[in-house]
Amino acid sequence: MATDFCRLDEAVARHVRPGDAIHVMMGHSRWSALVREIARQHWGRPSAFTLIMASLSSLGAVLFRAGCLERVVTVYSGDSFPVFTPNPVFQQAYGSGAVQVENWSFLSFIQRLRAAATGVPAVVTGSVRGSSMAANDAYDEVDTRFGRVGLVAPLAPDIAVVHAAVADRQGNLAIAPPMFEGSIGAFAARRGVLATVEKVVDDLRAWSPLVRIPAHRVLAVVEAPFGAHPGGVFAGPAGAALPVRGYAEDVPFWIDVRTATRSERFDDWIREWILEPADHESYLAKLGGDRLAELVRAAGGPSLVPRGDGHGGPPTPAERAAVWLADLLGERIAATGADAVLAGAGLANLAAWVGVARAKAAGHEVALAAELGLWDYSPTPGDPFIFSFANFPTASMLLDTEQVLGTLVNGPRTRSIACVGAAEIDRHGNINTTKIAGGPHLVGSGGANDVVTNADETLVVGTLSPRRFIEQCDYVTSPGARVRAVVTDAGTLTMRDGDLVLTHVAPGPEPLAERIAAVRARCGWDLKVAEDVRELRPVTAEDVAELRDYDREGLFLGRDRKGST
Repeated sequence: MATDFCRLDEAVARHVRPGDAIHVMMGHSRWSALVREIARQHWGRPSAFTLIMASLSSLGAVLFRAGCLERVVTVYSGDSFPVFTPNPVFQQAYGSGAVQVENWSFLSFIQRLRAAATGVPAVVTGSVRGSSMAANDAYDEVDTRFGRVGLVAPLAPDIAVVHAAVADRQGNLAIAPPMFEGSIGAFAARRGVLATVEKVVDDLRAWSPLVRIPAHRVLAVVEAPFGAHPGGVFAGPAGAALPVRGYAEDVPFWIDVRTATRSERFDDWIREWILEPADHESYLAKLGGDRLAELVRAAGGPSLVPRGDGHGGPPTPAERAAVWLADLLGERIAATGADAVLAGAGLANLAAWVGVARAKAAGHEVALAAELGLWDYSPTPGDPFIFSFANFPTASMLLDTEQVLGTLVNGPRTRSIACVGAAEIDRHGNINTTKIAGGPHLVGSGGANDVVTNADETLVVGTLSPRRFIEQCDYVTSPGARVRAVVTDAGTLTMRDGDLVLTHVAPGPEPLAERIAAVRARCGWDLKVAEDVRELRPVTAEDVAELRDYDREGLFLGRDRKGST
């Protein structure tokens, strides 16, 4: 069947049906004008959709508010800008049972799509085992003559929705890396793909290495410039770019929708930006030409967020923890000869940036990796966002999540260190970032389960409190078997014989015994103290300046420069 070249409203009306499982595909573009149109056409309708989307982010809340969802299969239910946080719309829907949620890790989510795309009854996964996600119906472990293996069942959407950079007249779709989940969803979808593109060209053969989805899989193509907004489009590195203009993510827009989801004005925001614009052209007109032109100019530069000077004030608790994590990471890189460091977003990521930069300056060949598909990249000063488009051209390889997490970082031929945060962590190093027993949903795994389960060792960072450091996690997002140490603002806990033990304490004027007692009082279990407990070094102004050079607004390091977070 020939690809349907049509308008947004026509594509949705012709190809989206009540009861569909809709997969919103995610490369480096995290949104689509088609998703906005689905919300418009199915607003207030009991369409009973299943939303299959790796990272919901703030705009995913629009589909929740529309009342058209019955179920969600996801990896991350939270906000991404300006910081990574739970979202109250998702929390309320999951808590009330209005929307059912099925949580996975990034790799296992992609592997389920791969099972559907390749027509096999299951795909082997090295993730999920030892976590609470192992209770999902689509996961099993079996004994084989090759050993015990984890298996995930196929995840087959009815349709997939994507924003690609370019299409040709046949309907072939080109997308520049990094690719995040890749194009596997296009081959997993039962009926095919709906696509928006920046531009339709006559022939894509000059860019054939970047053609990811063949025309026979594409149901409809809509030419919609800026169709990824408020996400962005990376056209490719200089010298190998697709024939379109790239543009940066509209971070202020992301922040605005996040703020709206937390207020009574969310319905007004939806009316203004989702329901009232009659078509995509009206939406772009509302954004304004100047704003769109600035996004084009900003492509490849730091994210468009307000800037502070990054200096002044004593270290915050988060900054102290980050400095000591950077120290420990440098020590572990030197001791292990690590090839790669992959850090979770936020505080762990900033500490990893500093630690890896120091290690490289000392002559160690270690690569920074990011689960979006970046390998050996250089972070951008003044931009604390791990997936900033400004980091893309600095990478030695632009890949996808399956290649970075599944082959490189987690592969047996790579010596790797993971740096992550935790909403909760217990005495055995088990980490929870998914949901609190009897309480709210948090965010989910992201790539944490994949890397914590499979990296050679894991370093965890967080400020110490009895609410975060608990006796036992009721929900285990990432098992603690490979956690080596947990670095806090008050000291470092090191894994010894399966139990986290206090091995280092923060410096201070109080006697050592008093500082040890203070750490134990802030821990939610009867924390053991090593016989050889040592004192961490003082945090200097230079240490703090290194961190603040990346996060000048204190988004992840703590907004209050006087020391509270």
